[in-house]
Amino acid sequence: MAASSSVILASAGYDHTIRFWEATTGICYRTLQYNDSAVNTLQIAADKSLLAAGGNPNIRLYEVNSNNAQPIVTYDGHTSNVTSLGFEKNGTWMYSSSEDGSVKIWDLRAPGPQREFEHKASVNHVVLHPFNQHELISGDQLGNIRVWDLRVGACSCELVPEVGVPVRSLTIAPDGSLVVAANNNGTCYVWKTIQGVQASQFEPLHKLKAHNAYILKCLLSPDCRMLATTSSDRTVKLWNLDSFTLERTLVGHQRWVWDAVFSVDAAYLVTASSDATARLWDLSTGESIRIYQGHHKAICCCALNDSAL
Repeated sequence: MAASSSVILASAGYDHTIRFWEATTGICYRTLQYNDSAVNTLQIAADKSLLAAGGNPNIRLYEVNSNNAQPIVTYDGHTSNVTSLGFEKNGTWMYSSSEDGSVKIWDLRAPGPQREFEHKASVNHVVLHPFNQHELISGDQLGNIRVWDLRVGACSCELVPEVGVPVRSLTIAPDGSLVVAANNNGTCYVWKTIQGVQASQFEPLHKLKAHNAYILKCLLSPDCRMLATTSSDRTVKLWNLDSFTLERTLVGHQRWVWDAVFSVDAAYLVTASSDATARLWDLSTGESIRIYQGHHKAICCCALNDSAL
């Protein structure tokens, strides 16, 4: 992991606070109050200037390098829990999903949503294609996965891996080569993506029975070599993408593990749990090398940016 001064690590959850941590020491150096709801999701902008927090039903933007405890912008538009969000790579717009059944696009220079896509079911996760930056992929409570082409403003593809089984989490490889969806049955579905002239094509590649309980988060590593899955069974599993075999199980959390994020070099993983702790794992040993303690209730999201600018 990079020098601590260039590492931004944050966590949040049911205690209505967002905490910033010194990654290497475990010291909390800043706490923000998010008074009106729990915080469901966090993202740090690529340039490390902004932190986005999604609650019920608002999204708030905070300055990372500031003593200002108040959000600089509050985005209204969703009518229920914001389940996921993210920044476009240049930081000019955000995207979000919600239990209100919608996926929304937000221009950071304007107050309201710029575009909206309807699922007709609670949307649990949305991700942006990291390579082409014009396809959003979202998964919902009824088991539907939809690909939204932002160039034409419409759904270009629909995938239904298991009818009626909620899609909990989605992840796309940084090079755009793979898409993985994780569901409430503990199964991951893997597609190989081919960049078509009009839109991406999705070829089924693998079905992985990863856990015997809910998968809460799936995440492909920055080097495209590993898949991490977190679960209500209290474990985190790391899967080798060459063979889809289990490489390591991370054990230590005492309750559900809701979220995870890799370091930029894929050597470390940060996880967030209902046991009110976040943990830093050394993936070469599988050991928990730091425990972040200070939250009073479940932590359901964490965010890390340790990239070199």
